Amino acid sequence: MSRFLNSRLESLEAYVPGEQPADREYIKLNANESPYPPSPGVVRAVSGCAGRMNLYPDAACRGLKAALAARYNLLPENVMVTAGSDDILNFCFMGFCGRGVAYPAVSYGFYEVFADLHGVERSVIPMGPGLTIEPGRWENLGRTVVIANPNAQTGIALPLADVERIVASNASDLVVVDEAYVDFGAESAAALLGEYENLLVVRTFSKSRSLAGARLGFALGGAELIADLERLKYSTNPYSVSMASLAAGEAALAEDGYYMEKCAVIAAEREKLKSVLGKMGFVSTPSMANFLLSRPPEGLRAEEIFLALRERGILVRYFGGGSLAEYLRISVGSPEQNGALLEALGTVMRGEKV
Repeated sequence: MSRFLNSRLESLEAYVPGEQPADREYIKLNANESPYPPSPGVVRAVSGCAGRMNLYPDAACRGLKAALAARYNLLPENVMVTAGSDDILNFCFMGFCGRGVAYPAVSYGFYEVFADLHGVERSVIPMGPGLTIEPGRWENLGRTVVIANPNAQTGIALPLADVERIVASNASDLVVVDEAYVDFGAESAAALLGEYENLLVVRTFSKSRSLAGARLGFALGGAELIADLERLKYSTNPYSVSMASLAAGEAALAEDGYYMEKCAVIAAEREKLKSVLGKMGFVSTPSMANFLLSRPPEGLRAEEIFLALRERGILVRYFGGGSLAEYLRISVGSPEQNGALLEALGTVMRGEKV
């Protein structure tokens, strides 16, 4: 590092995204992307705005806000749009964690990074049996609460009643529910927004709406909370959402049926994949996301399987240590991609060479 970096940041460990190698063609089951392309209307909308790229996009994101408000039965002042849900999470750690933050011991890796980046005192809440979030550990924490539901890395979802219990018991503090994976079978906390002013729901277009490359996220919450987030956005990068991303987002909501159908297909494929992996000796968490967290059968190491699959052109996620050292996170692909994964796993388990 250079001698100019703020000394407070010298120990900062940056978030490590899923690898995106370019040395060959891979089946990518490592980044929880959708295996399906955007809907036809999105492609047309993005192409249609190309001739206006000399102009700035609408910083207020008015068209997309209105569409999101209609989709979730809210008002536009209850919606904030920015360049990916990570942006919103960053603003939450920046602006709402003066008394500290609590997040799960096993969850989205960016929570720890954001806490370090902003010098936030953190309370890392231990997991329950089977890497679960136990609501009883989350009551009256006296600090901002951030949970992913379904949980990042495990895919395990809390019932809405348990989410409400956490929100209600922390009434003096903000509770951020990160719902990147909620469309694959879990219950959204958006249904509670009218009852709890301390609730903020964070969503993304990356997973369920096939727009990971567009970098588009949104938050749903009370008008004052949203105004606070907008203030932080306008103090950093008011034009953070590109014209193309705004057009893609509006078009995706107009063709929402296409995406909800694909979510149902992915959820069904998830259960099929889990079943076959179980017959092969893998133990998977009860995921409600678009991925499985699976522990290989005894005698096989997760890292060895990860490397062997990579040699065969298939990428899955291996985290390398800690509570997840014995696990692989496998994004659910198309039926063809899942079939290729299972075939490759069979060759690995039989000890066959590439």
